[in-house]
Amino acid sequence: MYHVLVCDDDRDIVRALDVYLRAEGYATHLAYNGREALELVKNNTVHLALMDIMMPGLDGLSATVKLREESNIPVILLTAKSEDGDKVLGLTLGADDYVTKPFSPVEVLARVKSQLRRYTALGGMAAQGNRLTIGGLSLDDAGKTVTLDGEAVSLTPTEYAILKLLMEKPGRVFSSAEIYASIWKGSAVGAENTVAVHIRHLREKLEIVPSEPRYIKVVWGHGYKMEGK
Repeated sequence: MYHVLVCDDDRDIVRALDVYLRAEGYATHLAYNGREALELVKNNTVHLALMDIMMPGLDGLSATVKLREESNIPVILLTAKSEDGDKVLGLTLGADDYVTKPFSPVEVLARVKSQLRRYTALGGMAAQGNRLTIGGLSLDDAGKTVTLDGEAVSLTPTEYAILKLLMEKPGRVFSSAEIYASIWKGSAVGAENTVAVHIRHLREKLEIVPSEPRYIKVVWGHGYKMEGK
C-alpha cells in the first residue's frame, strides 16, 4: 500500500483529497502546514507528498526544500492560478509536478499514480535494463544509479526519467511537449516552463559549467538533446 501525505491549510481540500485517495486504496497522512508535513514524513513511511504552496508557519516551498535534504519522494504542489511564479520556483526547488486549484480529483489521482509509478520504477529491485554511458556520464537502469566521472549523482525520480529519455537516444532532439508527454503522461499545457526548470536542475547537477553544457544541449526553437564529449 502506498502512503500519501496531504498538506494544505484548507481543511476542506485536505478532507476531500483524503476521501478520494482512500477510495483508491492509498493510506493517507494529513497535515495543515509545512512543519506538520515534515514531522509526518520524519515519523512515518511516506511515498508521495501533495503540498500546498501558501500555508501559515512554514509554507510549501520552504517545506519542499527541507524535505529534499532528506528524501527524494515525489512532491506535487497544489497551487492557485495566481501563483505561476511560485510554480516555477517550486519545480526549481525540487518539486516534481503541480496541480492548479480548483482541480479535479480525477486529475490529482492521475498525477499521483504517474509519479508513484516513476518512483517505484526508480527504486525497483527487479528492474531490468542496460547501462547507458555518454562521455563521463553513466546511467545504470538496473541499479537506478547515475554517476558523473565516477561520482554518484543524486536525482529526483523526474530528473532521472528525463535523463534516461535523452540518453537512450543521443543526438535526437526532443521538444518540450514530447518530453512532457513521455514523463508526465498528460496534456502539454505548461510543458515548456516545466521541462525547462527540470533541465536546468539536471544541468546544475551534471555540468561543470551549467551555462556551457557538455551533455544536455538546447536546440533553439526545437527542444533538447543529449551529446557527449
